[in-house]
Amino acid sequence: MNLSLVIPLLNEQESLPELHNWIVKVMDTHNFSYEILFIDDGSTDASWQTITALSDKNPNVKGIRFLRNYGKSQALHAGFNKAQGDVVITMDADLQDSPDEIPELYRLIMNDNYDLVSGWKKKRYDSVMMKNIPSKLFNWAARKTSGVTLNDFNCGLKAYKNIVIKNIEVSGEMHRYIPVLAKNAGFGNIGEKVVIHQARKYGSSKFGMSRFVNGFLDLITIWFISTFGKRPMHLFGLLGTMMFVIGFLFALYLGIDKLFIHKTSRLITSRPQFYLSITAMIIGTQLFLAGFLGEIILRTKNNEERYKISEVL
Repeated sequence: MNLSLVIPLLNEQESLPELHNWIVKVMDTHNFSYEILFIDDGSTDASWQTITALSDKNPNVKGIRFLRNYGKSQALHAGFNKAQGDVVITMDADLQDSPDEIPELYRLIMNDNYDLVSGWKKKRYDSVMMKNIPSKLFNWAARKTSGVTLNDFNCGLKAYKNIVIKNIEVSGEMHRYIPVLAKNAGFGNIGEKVVIHQARKYGSSKFGMSRFVNGFLDLITIWFISTFGKRPMHLFGLLGTMMFVIGFLFALYLGIDKLFIHKTSRLITSRPQFYLSITAMIIGTQLFLAGFLGEIILRTKNNEERYKISEVL
């Protein structure tokens, strides 16, 4: 199979038929073998009924329905698990991503041998204050932190080799950082393509300021995981050892001072340096234990269910 299109969605019933017809037109024009995977992330409208009707009409349409809203990352994870195409393309269901970009994205993966190609919405039709400016700040911080030089990390339109999506773990709200996850997994040939961005035709945006804040918190998380995720003791153990040594040296100084220099001076416990040294040693011990526990947790397999699926087409 040439292509798998993974499309997460939440309450997009109005746009789905138009998006489906547009995709089919592009697939037929270029004679692609394909599958369309719609991931219904707990929609409360008739999105699932629309997907079911499209599947009845087109055997290439498949669907996964979550019991409730789990988030875009979980939807992509479910879609990636099921995708069979040589090239996997993700896009949003709101018609702001153009299916006409698919053939060129496919060519860049197959002919130019990119592991991943990310879309760049260079000209946007979103609110300047709510999305454009926050997006620019977010992308700048992501470039500086990750070392991946993309202009638009958050663009939903991306293309991957199948082997890439089968070897990365998209969890939490890490869908924004899939290029970083791919780079950390060893897939460093990452490209970028300017893509058409269209104004939303139906419904309303799901973007809110909470997602902007969460994006930066996730950025800190991905930096930590990529740097120390496989060796937490290297961070916590180092900081803990440093704090403990500083506290111990303070305590040693106070002991020598009391025993040999100022024997008749006030009690050690009346000096603020004593409490600073004790606090430093306690914090150092806690940091060291945090690193130790991190190493243990890292070696424990996590079998927690990430999402619950209601129906599969």
